[in-house]
Amino acid sequence: MKITAITTRIVNAEMRNWVFVKVETDQPGLFGWGEATLEWKTRAVAGAVEDLSPLMIGHDPRDIEQAVRVMKKHSFWRLGVIGMSAISGIEMALWDIVGKDFGVPVWRLLGGKVRDKVLVYTHLGLGDMRAVYETLEEAPLVERASEVVEMGYRAFKAVFIPYTNYHAPLAEIDKVARMMEAMRKATGNSVEIMVDFHGRPASAAASIAYIEALAPGRPMFVEEPVPPGETAALKTVAQSVTVPLATGERLVDRSEFVDLLNARAVAIIQPDICHCGGLGEAKKIAAMAEAFSVGVAPHNPLGPIAGAAALHFAVSTPSHVIQEEMVGAVPWYFDVVQGPIRRIDGYWQVPEAPGLGIEVDEKECARHPFAPEVLHTRNAVLEDGTVVDW
Repeated sequence: MKITAITTRIVNAEMRNWVFVKVETDQPGLFGWGEATLEWKTRAVAGAVEDLSPLMIGHDPRDIEQAVRVMKKHSFWRLGVIGMSAISGIEMALWDIVGKDFGVPVWRLLGGKVRDKVLVYTHLGLGDMRAVYETLEEAPLVERASEVVEMGYRAFKAVFIPYTNYHAPLAEIDKVARMMEAMRKATGNSVEIMVDFHGRPASAAASIAYIEALAPGRPMFVEEPVPPGETAALKTVAQSVTVPLATGERLVDRSEFVDLLNARAVAIIQPDICHCGGLGEAKKIAAMAEAFSVGVAPHNPLGPIAGAAALHFAVSTPSHVIQEEMVGAVPWYFDVVQGPIRRIDGYWQVPEAPGLGIEVDEKECARHPFAPEVLHTRNAVLEDGTVVDW
């Protein structure tokens, strides 16, 4: 069996452009799908897939480990998030091919089933980017929290930490405390709440101040309390608070996770299967984390193929804690990709179809062509004009 072509399909889903990767083989009707979605880098990722394709043409798609090694080593330049996202999309499609070839779901190939259902969480506002990232007042936060709980979710994540630099103003700290208290009161103690800092505090001190304000509401974890890569600052935060910390969505190389785990600064790591090198690499990262008694909750606010891959990863990974998802991102989510995702009482169910278990409607994809994404990052400016982390 040989790879004959690798192409991309871009689907604009309003909040972001989904980048689907199709890998074709010389076996009639046998092909695989992956996803390489990367916000505000759509055309760069699609170009990277095109650049990597010649390295894969003629290779056996079943040799997945070798394929990833070829793409990493023979690219010569070390790959950042754009190149690694391209590799991830191709690698994911190879697992889809192998699963179809053997007639088994991908989770069987990843080590088999370790759980009967997968706990998931969504964002407040689902696919509405303004609701997700710009809800910074108490009343709409409570309203949107109540909505997702009514939809049957047992957990959700909110982003309401203000744009910050090195200092957390007292008024903002008190406001964060009030918003957390209101959400917890509205949802009760049976619902898990996660708070995403988005790396907005530029110092450990500012981060600690906000976390202490959140602590009475007992969040499941606080995500990216400092910018990615600031491991020393993250360790300082971890030593100063009792709330569990999580990070990792913006780390793309296994060595970065090694440094993070050695620092023993987090309770949860969050590799993104679409950015870290694919399913095989995510499994290796999760295995390392397990050796450090650290759980894994993969980052995944992306498209339906990424969701399917995350499902197979979760079914087969013992250290998996909870899965981020964005199934409600657009009304036509399941029109573009018919897949195995079924949520019952806050849990995804275990799929049984071969491969990733998806069918991509390419005509439906074409109805949602590429469009520039809204640059919400422009909002990350303080009153005095200082540009800060979004």
